[in-house]
Amino acid sequence: MKLTKPVAHLFLFLVALIYGANYTIAKEVLDNGYIAPAAFIVLRIAFAVILFFIFARRFSDKKVEKKDWARLMLSGLFGAAANMLLFFYGLKHTTPIHAALIMTTTPILVLVMALFLRKEVISIKKILGIVLGMTGAILTILSGKSLDFAQATTNGDLMVFLNAASYAIYLIIVKDLLNKYHPLTVLKWVFLFGLFFVLPIGAPAVSDIAWSSFPISIWLATGYVLLFTTFFTYYLNVSALSIIPASTVSFYIYLQPILATIIAVLLGKDQFDVRDLFLLVMIFGGVYLVSKK
Repeated sequence: MKLTKPVAHLFLFLVALIYGANYTIAKEVLDNGYIAPAAFIVLRIAFAVILFFIFARRFSDKKVEKKDWARLMLSGLFGAAANMLLFFYGLKHTTPIHAALIMTTTPILVLVMALFLRKEVISIKKILGIVLGMTGAILTILSGKSLDFAQATTNGDLMVFLNAASYAIYLIIVKDLLNKYHPLTVLKWVFLFGLFFVLPIGAPAVSDIAWSSFPISIWLATGYVLLFTTFFTYYLNVSALSIIPASTVSFYIYLQPILATIIAVLLGKDQFDVRDLFLLVMIFGGVYLVSKK
C-alpha cells in the first residue's frame, strides 16, 4: 500500500506522542539504576536490529549499492549510536521538561546543516530565528547554574543538545537513502552499523543488569522503550521521511515538549515554571521564523 501524506503526518504525530511519554518513562529506569544508559542503548539497538531484519526480509529486497554503504554507516553513527547514547546519558542528568525543550532546536539545526551541506540561501529572518532559538536552548542549558560535572542538570542538558545535533545530521544524511530504498532496508543497516559502534561501550554494562530485581513497572517501562521508542518511532519516522521533507519531519519535534510536559506533570515527575515558559516561547519563536514561508 502506498503511503499518503495525511497518513505520514499521522505517523509523525504518533512519534511525537511516543517520545513525549518516553522522557518520563525512560527516566524511571535510568534514575533508579536498573539499567545503565550504555547498556540500555545496546539493548535498544540489538532489539531493533532483530526486528528490522525480520521485517525487511518480507517487505524489501533491493540490494544496497556500493556507493551508499558509507552513508549508511554515518547514519548508524549519528542516527543510532551517538544520538541514543547522548540522549540517555543526558536524560539521566536532567529533567524531562528540560530535555524536551532542548530537543526543539533540532529543526533549527537541520536548517543550519542543510545550508552548509546543500548551499541553500539563508535570509535575515531565518538568521534571526536561528539566533533566537539557539539562545533559548543555551539559556536552558545554563539554567543548570554552571558547567561543572557536579551540576548534573547543566551537563545533562548539554548532552541532550548534542543529541539533537546528532539527530539533525542523521535526518540530512538519511533523506537521500530513503529516496532510493525501502525504509526497512535503510533501518536494518543503520541499526546494524549503530550496534557495532555501541557494543564496545555498552556490552560490559549489559552483564551488570540485575534482571531479577525488576518490578513489573520497570519491565513495562523497558519494553516500552525497546518496542515503541525504538522500533516504532524509527520506522514511522523514516516512512514519513520517504515522502515528506526532513525539515517538515523535524517540525513535529515541537509537539514533544508540550506532550512531555503534560505527561510529566500529570505523573508528578516534573514541574513547569514561568522560566520554562519563557524559554519555550524563545525557542518556538526561533522555530517560527526559521520555518515561516
